[in-house]
Amino acid sequence: MAMDKHHHHHQMPLTKSSSRQRYNEWVFRDVPSDITIEVDGGIFSLHKFPLVSRSGRIRRLVAEHRDSDISRIELVSLPGGSESFELAAKFCYGVNFEITATNVAQLCCVSDYLEMSEDHSKNNLGSRAEEYLDSIVCKNLEMCVEVLRQCENLLPLADELKIVSRCIDAVASKACVEQIASSFSRLEYSSSGRLHMSKQANCEGDWWIEDLSVLRIDLYQRVITAMKFRGVRPESIAASLVSYAQKELTQKSISGSNVQEKLVVETITSLMPVEKFVVPLSFLFGLLRRAVMLDCNAACRLDLERRIGSQLDIATLDDILIPSFRHAGDTLFDVDTVHRILVNFSQQEGDSDDDMEDVSVFESDSPTATPSQTALFKVSKLVDNYLAEIAPDANLKLNKFIAIAETLPAHARTVHDGLYRAIDVYLKAHQTLSDPDKRRLCKSIDFQKLSQEAGAHAAQNERLPLQSIVQVLYFEQLRLRNALFCSYPDDDIKPMHQSWRINSGALSAAMSPKDNYASLRRENRELKLELARMRMRLNDLEKDHVCMKRDMQKSSSRRFMKSFSKRIGKKFNIFGHSSSRESTTSPSRHSERTESKITDRT
Repeated sequence: MAMDKHHHHHQMPLTKSSSRQRYNEWVFRDVPSDITIEVDGGIFSLHKFPLVSRSGRIRRLVAEHRDSDISRIELVSLPGGSESFELAAKFCYGVNFEITATNVAQLCCVSDYLEMSEDHSKNNLGSRAEEYLDSIVCKNLEMCVEVLRQCENLLPLADELKIVSRCIDAVASKACVEQIASSFSRLEYSSSGRLHMSKQANCEGDWWIEDLSVLRIDLYQRVITAMKFRGVRPESIAASLVSYAQKELTQKSISGSNVQEKLVVETITSLMPVEKFVVPLSFLFGLLRRAVMLDCNAACRLDLERRIGSQLDIATLDDILIPSFRHAGDTLFDVDTVHRILVNFSQQEGDSDDDMEDVSVFESDSPTATPSQTALFKVSKLVDNYLAEIAPDANLKLNKFIAIAETLPAHARTVHDGLYRAIDVYLKAHQTLSDPDKRRLCKSIDFQKLSQEAGAHAAQNERLPLQSIVQVLYFEQLRLRNALFCSYPDDDIKPMHQSWRINSGALSAAMSPKDNYASLRRENRELKLELARMRMRLNDLEKDHVCMKRDMQKSSSRRFMKSFSKRIGKKFNIFGHSSSRESTTSPSRHSERTESKITDRT
């Protein structure tokens, strides 16, 4: 068969000079035409005899109008249009042309439409196209993909004729067989004589991944579904999904419509393998961003959030800073989506903890952290950094900030410095917060878990509510007293056990608000003074530890205590910021200064 190289999708075959030339090549030139066929705007001046001898449909149409001597027929909705009809007409005239992966689907469909079957003529176009499809195309993966691409414009007929299903089954089967062959080729014997799989890239040899990217999303979905059913590796499925999405959502996004992009995101998400870690986390976040922007259906967004939640411990701050695509008055970042991801993570962590409990009964206690604990610590740092990033947003409501902060369980944070920093940024950016709101916000912080530096900062932080400052001062005092006790166990200082908690936050209902406030101020003032004393003492002890150990001997203990009390007296007013001359003032005057300072701050 000779190859017909003249395929023009948008030209009417026999109405232009170039087409007329082609027409002269294969239509009888010495016999006048007796029938005109119109297909999709294309006009064909042909002869009845070669057409009716091959096409049952044209034979029937001519027979129905024998009395009127029909000379013009319009073929409506012919699959493949004028291009397909020209190939069918050539076949009727006995003109040779090559059947290829590019035209075989058209030939199958047009032969069905024109009824070019064995019932009307032996060795007809239908059987020839079918034979080529089954014996040539379905044995070659690349050709199957090309035929599927051609079928996009031939639906639903290509489906009814099972052209699509045959090609899809062939693609899935070929991919699976090639993976099995690839696996066998990777088997090798180790030095010890054991048979094992050599370490190679998971998707090596899966050359079909790029090929599938040319398909339209509906047919691509069917191919991937068939591959999963056949047992193609999830890593290969994931690689194909990533490749397809990158092509559809980046290369075509300029010309593509939102409706098409939305369909792609929703379909890709639904096709993802269930196995963890086979789809890159960065890709999941990229899809989620696009899903939020395109307002994809809830099932799609929730599935992505669940998948991300299951591996949130390897996420970065940039990953979870998802822009908000809603109205202008909303927050800069999509806080609600991140909150749902965190809830997913917490729930999945809880489930894994339950599983661990069943095993731990039979295992000895181990001092090392479990994988679940490690994941929690990583996510707690991520959350604290996220909170600090979103805190300056003036539109960020207190409830949303607190919801993010409190999603993780209490044991997730070993140190509360990051949380304290984020809350301080929020207080700085939202200076109109009421005292009750400030107290609600600071309730998340465990001041006992602040580092020495953070504790020192919090003790003088005027943005914190009074109750929080009292707690900070108490725990600072606790830390210093215990440090002193550890340095000098023979001294009279008694350790303060950490099990006792200050109750400043839970004020007595029997006391009036004025009395409560006065009580808090007194407690605050006393703690500050005690804290100042201890800081001085600890500093002195640390400066010259060896000398002080000698000074603490019985012979010189009185002299040491006398000199120590003098030093304390000079630095008594560390929080009052008074001049050196005022350092000799009476305790009562100092108390007034401290009290007025607190009143100004609160």
